[in-house]
Amino acid sequence: MKKNNILYILVAFLIVVNGFFLFNYMSKSDGNTLNEPKGNRDFIVKELGFNKAQLAEFKANSKDHHKTMMRLSDEIKDLKDELFSKLSDDSINEATIDSISSLISEKEKIKDKEVFYHFKMIQELSNDKQKEKFKTIIMDALRKGEQGQRPPRYGEGKGHRPPPRNS
Repeated sequence: MKKNNILYILVAFLIVVNGFFLFNYMSKSDGNTLNEPKGNRDFIVKELGFNKAQLAEFKANSKDHHKTMMRLSDEIKDLKDELFSKLSDDSINEATIDSISSLISEKEKIKDKEVFYHFKMIQELSNDKQKEKFKTIIMDALRKGEQGQRPPRYGEGKGHRPPPRNS
């Protein structure tokens, strides 16, 4: 039963991370400033129909959110670089690996919370009708994020057959 709980927690974590990556992927800009909503930000503004006051607050908060997410992503990248630089070491210090992995986990946790509170800010900006629409958008994004996350089965889609079973 304990193993199932761990799997459920892991699945929930992956869903949140996939939602974050979907949000980040859709919000990529073409080198324009952050003052203009692009990608996912533009999508949210358009779909929810924000008024000028909502839009101004959304832009200000999104700019801060983007800076925070970029900083955390850079920190995680640096930690992962440090972790995987240990691959070529002759001896592995398990405590060092655990320490770096824990730091990466903590940064990922902070990122997930940042995404959650960013979505919470959007929800709080919204009126009742916009909240319902936003809930639908989030649920659709989470469902789409779940698709395609499993690696393909051996030879799937390539015309290959699995190896024969030993009788």
